[in-house]
Amino acid sequence: MAEHNTTAHTAPSRMDPVTLAVLRGRLEQIADEMDATLYRSAFNPIIAEAHDACHGLYDAISGDTLVQGKSGLPVFVGAMAFAVRAAMRVAAERGGITAGDTWLFNDPYEGGTHANDFKLVRPFFRHGKLYCFLASAAHWHDVGGNVPGNYNPAATECWQEAVQIPPVRIVRSGVFDDDVLAILKANTRLPDSLWGDLNGQLAALDLGERRLHDLLDQYGDAVVHQAMGELRTRAVKLMQSHIAALPDGRYSFSDILDNDGVKDEALTIALDMTVQGERLTLDFSRTSPQCAGPVNISRATAIAACYVALKHLFPDVPANAGVLDAVDFVLPEGLVISAARPRPVGGYTETILRMIDVIFSATAQADPKRAMAQAYGTINALSIAGHRTDAARKGQRWVMFSFFGGGHGGHSDGDGLSHGNAPISTATIPPLEILEAAYPVRFTQWALRPDSGGDGQHRGGLGAIYEIELLEQDAEVFIFGERGKAAPQGISGGSASAVNVFSYENDSEWHQPPMRSKMIGIRLKQGERVRLETPGGGGYGAPAARAAAARDKDLAMGYVTAPTALKALKGKE
Repeated sequence: MAEHNTTAHTAPSRMDPVTLAVLRGRLEQIADEMDATLYRSAFNPIIAEAHDACHGLYDAISGDTLVQGKSGLPVFVGAMAFAVRAAMRVAAERGGITAGDTWLFNDPYEGGTHANDFKLVRPFFRHGKLYCFLASAAHWHDVGGNVPGNYNPAATECWQEAVQIPPVRIVRSGVFDDDVLAILKANTRLPDSLWGDLNGQLAALDLGERRLHDLLDQYGDAVVHQAMGELRTRAVKLMQSHIAALPDGRYSFSDILDNDGVKDEALTIALDMTVQGERLTLDFSRTSPQCAGPVNISRATAIAACYVALKHLFPDVPANAGVLDAVDFVLPEGLVISAARPRPVGGYTETILRMIDVIFSATAQADPKRAMAQAYGTINALSIAGHRTDAARKGQRWVMFSFFGGGHGGHSDGDGLSHGNAPISTATIPPLEILEAAYPVRFTQWALRPDSGGDGQHRGGLGAIYEIELLEQDAEVFIFGERGKAAPQGISGGSASAVNVFSYENDSEWHQPPMRSKMIGIRLKQGERVRLETPGGGGYGAPAARAAAARDKDLAMGYVTAPTALKALKGKE
């Protein structure tokens, strides 16, 4: 039975459009400035360079998303509403919601995503009354667990992934709690990085408070509150109009994850999407049950993934909780996408990417021009860790964690983007110069991967080849990826792309993981390398319809090799 979203806002729609546009811009600017403050102050390159973080404003009663910035991760925005509600619930149990408090936690079952993502929630008061919540989410570099960087593909329970912190007050009545900080710093390999990132998030919340007070002083509390309600109302109406434009019917698509990291068996992510008038139902009942390994996700994360997919499909809808008010979810308990504690969830990125894939592909059946073919479908979370041996830093722990890009799917307007970021986020791939400066590694290759995009009238974008050489005496490597078995699919007759390939060098020989995309405990010696060859995107439309001039350019630019070009030419004959 479908679960209906019943939180729709009913604020009056009588504000003049100019004032509403100005207030929308001002509210978004608050979130944007909070993002920028953290990016400038974080110690961790995944936040400072890759922008793996997000800030927003949330409703005082429901915890629903009111406003998000343009640079924060969309998947955080969807999940953070659950985080705000969790903080509200715990605060109510421990004396109520109090001015001057800031709640901190990383519980992925309450707040979504995984344990690296620390959420800070602060109530915002005006004239002694709760007006809304400000919230910050950011990916901390290392928070304990068995694997440096915390992407542990062999985990079978959450405690093997990271320290688990429930909602606690890191700031109580305006006073910072050093005891909580001591616990956090004792559960990380990189305490300085943790301290810097936490301070950056607190500074972002401080700035958000000041900016919001300034806005309310200028326009008045009631006017800004009305604007927040009307923005949600407009999001609902736009979503309803977009859904109504799709043909009524039931559209189904399923895809797989390679394995769960523990057992080499594929897991199914299945969607039955029903369009009926102005309502959309997303039914994931046919998805595989929760598994032993860490590709499970919580229900909060699953709904956040749907939010991201819908925002891709309907980008003009304002980014707030109204996006989901016209959507019903069928997410039975106990699925790999609705898992419960203590099932491990550290590899959530791979599973939500597959959810987005099936939403895109199901939508393409209803309206191919609206959707795009599947993107590369894996962030290839890579950790390389060891100890420094130079005299100045002898014995110092280092942990390089990064994610990597690939090709996006072709679409009705053209070819897919080559070497793009994952569609779950606006995060950027950390520059190799930053990674080489911070860690004892050298990139010996960073290039587009020929022949990796799916063929079609509009070709899928290319994946990439990354090859990394170790400069220290030794190190340990951990890889958590996907798409090693089933390639990203095309739509409307387009072809699939290349699959993901990870390999590593030991004693001058190259090896691949038994489970293709996941492995722990790879040992490297100085001068040895690891290599990632990431997938491209799927193609759009029949390959026979691709223009001859476009094929000539593909060959001239090296996007395809001569054998591939010849095969495509024969296919047109």
